[in-house]
Amino acid sequence: MNAGAPVLEVRDLTKSYGGVRAVDGVSFDVAAGELLALIGPNGAGKSTCFNIVNGQLRPDAGAVRLGGRVITGLPPRRIAALGVGRTFQVAAVFGSMTAAQNVQTALAAARGGTFDLWRPARRLGREQALDLLAQTGMAAQADRPASTLAYGDVKRLELAMALAGEPRLLLMDEPTAGMAGTERREMIALVQALTRARGLAVLFTEHSMDVVFGHADRVIVLARGRLIANGGVDEVRRDPLVREVYLGGAPTEARP
Repeated sequence: MNAGAPVLEVRDLTKSYGGVRAVDGVSFDVAAGELLALIGPNGAGKSTCFNIVNGQLRPDAGAVRLGGRVITGLPPRRIAALGVGRTFQVAAVFGSMTAAQNVQTALAAARGGTFDLWRPARRLGREQALDLLAQTGMAAQADRPASTLAYGDVKRLELAMALAGEPRLLLMDEPTAGMAGTERREMIALVQALTRARGLAVLFTEHSMDVVFGHADRVIVLARGRLIANGGVDEVRRDPLVREVYLGGAPTEARP
């Protein structure tokens, strides 16, 4: 793909816990319209790096820029307001609310307001919420309580909620975790389509290599806190060091 200018710039991030460097001088960019996978073995530093970008952790050194603006150390709420959306490995939705009400709540939060189910204001944002649900394949589930949704639909609902703030950058932690093969591929294909349509920059962590090698535009690999590879899918899949420390010694082909 021909990516645009960087939306996210990460430079020389370092974070230590005691004498252990969880992240050690990591640098990378994510461009508009790009789906970038962050992978690596357990303990590689993926979550630490992810949480520094999101503002949940403050680095010991280095900088994070969003659209050229330094956001290093800002709290997550402030970073979200600047255009960063987030989904989690375990989806965070309100089970007692309908799918539409969940998205309306996210819309209200993005606007700095509040949401009350028991007042006429509950109708505010409903049309926009329904549009976001339609974009994520959830239109038919709009009035179902989130607690009754299938797991894959909950993940789609969380994606719609993340899009409510009209982010420039979307951070996705294990977006297909817990899904069966077909459902995984459908979910990441949806994310890929939204990335293109909206010009989003997407950074995601993922353990499923069929998802990574089948859909990512580019892959970065961490091992023991250091960046050991950064390139296209085929380049990274065949990298000898990546194969040694993560892929088990042989190139991993994308599954159909």
